[in-house]
Amino acid sequence: MEFDTIILGGGPAGFSAGMYAARGAVSTAIIDINMMGGQPSNYLELENYPGFLTIGGFDLMEKFEEHADKFGVQKFPMQEIESVDLLSNPKVIKTKEGEFKAKTVIIATGAQPMKLNVPGEKEFVGRGVSYCAVCDGAFYREKTVAVVGGGNAAVEEAMYLTKFADKVYIIHRRDALRADKIVQERAFKNDKIEFVWDSVVKEIKGDELVHTVVIENVKTHNLSELSVNGVFPYIGMVPNIEHINGQVAQNPQGFIITDETMKTSVDGVFAVGDVRQTPLRQVITAAADGAVGAVYAVKYLETLKEVPV
Repeated sequence: MEFDTIILGGGPAGFSAGMYAARGAVSTAIIDINMMGGQPSNYLELENYPGFLTIGGFDLMEKFEEHADKFGVQKFPMQEIESVDLLSNPKVIKTKEGEFKAKTVIIATGAQPMKLNVPGEKEFVGRGVSYCAVCDGAFYREKTVAVVGGGNAAVEEAMYLTKFADKVYIIHRRDALRADKIVQERAFKNDKIEFVWDSVVKEIKGDELVHTVVIENVKTHNLSELSVNGVFPYIGMVPNIEHINGQVAQNPQGFIITDETMKTSVDGVFAVGDVRQTPLRQVITAAADGAVGAVYAVKYLETLKEVPV
């Protein structure tokens, strides 16, 4: 299957890129290893996307998808990718289902939650360790949970968990939150939330399910244990670049480096949204990136037509 532009990832950046590319009269496809919608599909509610005072994450992404459908963007969800060759001409994406070729590729694969990398974390995934409060919060009704982190995601998810849990600890390595002030104020007013400052998780313990977390005070180095039924790490993001790594320039954290047109170090390859090096990772910035990247991908395709055969 051959296209002018293939977009890897069906989140807000990918759908936005699809809309703008298709409107540029180039054949466009979106490939995703999961169902379309990306991470925002798991967000219970968004209140900072312009035009909507509040909207469910799934509902917003459904609107993105409908918009992409209007312009005839082809979609290939649930594709198990085997390899991505960005250096060939055309670029080649191989999946279990077939082979895709494109003159340009827009990488919109997003990012995923960073792991704590402590004993017990991997062992208790699905048995007390979760990276999605919206997905798993209801399992902790009348229980005690710990959220690890101090940014917007950590604090907002902690507040969401108070809908179910009797008590929510927020464990943060510093003595002040990084979250927006309005988010902080809401958390400080919530009687179900207790803050554990200057602390990091050293181990997650339990038998069949999580029972405790071992925490270390970073100032005194004293160890203590908290009795919890669940642990939700929200300490940052890492880019989804498994099949892309090393083919384009990346920063030390692995995020793809682009210029202001979203162009990467490889001709015909653009990166948009959370997967690239960017000062802000939000739905609105991902959508904006997608628009910019697609417009310049179309411009790149126009230069190919000008080259004599």
